[in-house]
Amino acid sequence: MVQENSKEFTTPIFPFTAIVGQDEMKLALQLNVIDPKIGGVLIMGDRGTGKSTTIRAIADLLPEIEAVAEDPFNSHPTNLELMSSEVKSKIQNNSGDIQTEFIKVPMIDLPLGATEDRVCGTIDIEKALTEGIKSFEPGLLAKANRGILYVDEINLLDDHLVDILLDSAASGWNTVEREGISIRHPARFVLVGSGNPEEGELRPQLLDRFGMQAEIATEKDPTLRVKIVEERTSFDQSPKIWLDKYEEEQQELRDRIVAAQKLLPNVKIEYDFRIKISEVCSRLDVDGLRGDIVTTRAAQAYAAYDKRDKVTIDDISQVIVLCLRHRLRKDPLDYTVESYKVEKIFKEIFEIEE
Repeated sequence: MVQENSKEFTTPIFPFTAIVGQDEMKLALQLNVIDPKIGGVLIMGDRGTGKSTTIRAIADLLPEIEAVAEDPFNSHPTNLELMSSEVKSKIQNNSGDIQTEFIKVPMIDLPLGATEDRVCGTIDIEKALTEGIKSFEPGLLAKANRGILYVDEINLLDDHLVDILLDSAASGWNTVEREGISIRHPARFVLVGSGNPEEGELRPQLLDRFGMQAEIATEKDPTLRVKIVEERTSFDQSPKIWLDKYEEEQQELRDRIVAAQKLLPNVKIEYDFRIKISEVCSRLDVDGLRGDIVTTRAAQAYAAYDKRDKVTIDDISQVIVLCLRHRLRKDPLDYTVESYKVEKIFKEIFEIEE
């Protein structure tokens, strides 16, 4: 009986499909869920614009994933890149059946004041020395494997935690070493950061690591503002009625995301389009090749989301600003908005008339 009613005691989460406006942020989150290799989303904008609400809503929307039962790393039962060493050894040695269960996609908050041990996990040295057992207390990176790691006010995050995030985001693994004992586990997650640009800039290394940057602003239209306030108030007063009201739309979007994930490996992009994407990046003086890769991946994810197996110019136009605006070099004497620069060069190279 307790099990049956347990859902009633969980905190209700505002439905993703009920969120008004902020289309850039919603699109970027959906594309990263379809293809986590895009590299995450940085959401910059005013306070009180629904950043945290939207991020929690996308995690709640997603279908459950299959994981090894009682595994602290949410190990995938077949994908070697997403399983812990213990699970891998069991499979390789055929030592017993691997039990699996379906779990919700993990949504982990990384607090600004978190310690390194809390983020990476800790090794029990005493147990290792006295009993010869590698005893590991998993941290937030372990819990976020195969899920979403969310850092609010990421521009205020301590430098040592930024370095840890950069290492994990680059390799997909987290390594904890202490007193000659080393433990390594998968840490593949969609990194989502949010912040207010007035509170400081991000380090260039971290900024470049994000696949996309969405910019959001406070809604100016009074009618729309009233609608947002009314919907939020109604949800707070009667969440169950509200969730039932949007359940059909939620399920439709859930099915669309799953279908896009399955279609994604078959989505093709013409060689000529890839050349032109690289030409845009070159003309904009984008450092490295991450901009080229991310734009291509995002365009393929957008095509899959639109139920097509071939990328069009329109797919590229929908994602290219999101993928490149934060990679442009800052010129203190140039006040041209980054989004405008990317759009201008894109239209020139793809020969799109104004």
